[in-house]
Amino acid sequence: MKKSIGNTLWAIPEGYIPSGSTGPAPAMTSHETACILNAGEEDAQVQFTIFFSDRDPVGPYRVTVPARRTKHVRFNDLSDPAPIPLDTDYACIIESTVPVVVQHTRLDSRQAENALLSTMAYPV
Repeated sequence: MKKSIGNTLWAIPEGYIPSGSTGPAPAMTSHETACILNAGEEDAQVQFTIFFSDRDPVGPYRVTVPARRTKHVRFNDLSDPAPIPLDTDYACIIESTVPVVVQHTRLDSRQAENALLSTMAYPV
């Protein structure tokens, strides 16, 4: 693909990682993921900033998404500059150096009847 698709700024206004899980880890651990598609010819330098209702934002968390690749970033795995707290409402701004497409997914496995949610992030 010669033409980049997507946007360089995305928002996920709703985030929450449950602390409980049912089933084998890591596949069935309750989590949130940003699925990032970089269909362009340049690597994407992506940074996440996390916002809370009761404290200052945390970030940036930095990842690279190689050209013409996808990367699934579990919010549970973000640790630098600080882990994302469990059982806490948050929101996220995602900034990229090149256009990318971002989808948000949550697996809530607190019960044996798992819940999976997936939606497009908001292109700003």
